[in-house]
Amino acid sequence: MLEITERLEAMPDTEVHTTLTLPFEVRQKSRFRAVLDDGREAGVILERGRVLRGGDLLRARDGTVVRIQAAAESVSTLISDSPLQLARACYHLGNRHVPLEITSGRVRYLHDHVLDDMVRGLGLRVRAEQAPFEPEPGAYDAGSDHHHGHHHHRHD
Repeated sequence: MLEITERLEAMPDTEVHTTLTLPFEVRQKSRFRAVLDDGREAGVILERGRVLRGGDLLRARDGTVVRIQAAAESVSTLISDSPLQLARACYHLGNRHVPLEITSGRVRYLHDHVLDDMVRGLGLRVRAEQAPFEPEPGAYDAGSDHHHGHHHHRHD
């Protein structure tokens, strides 16, 4: 089994040997077993506290370079020409600690029919689809915009 233990900085001349397609739930973990897209088994053992993002590069002990791909998964997508409507949806979803992928004119979260009903109540259309999910890193995440963790801070 291939042992993947190192994150690499993306360099233009980096030769990628294979890919590993993972859903967001697994990309949040630092230790897991997986099957590479080429069929080989791998054990991933990385430092804790960072989410794997589509395009990230990892290196195995034998030198194999692996590119992470964000898997298509069941998501709900909100599309609106109204930034105010999308901002209201982000506010209400954020109050529920829902990870969100936010782009210009679109908000996406992992599919949940209860949340879909809530945002419909705000006047937005919801489209259920299969797509890669790359949520925003959290505000309390350490270091860079590439880190992601789930921390609960108590405010008394």
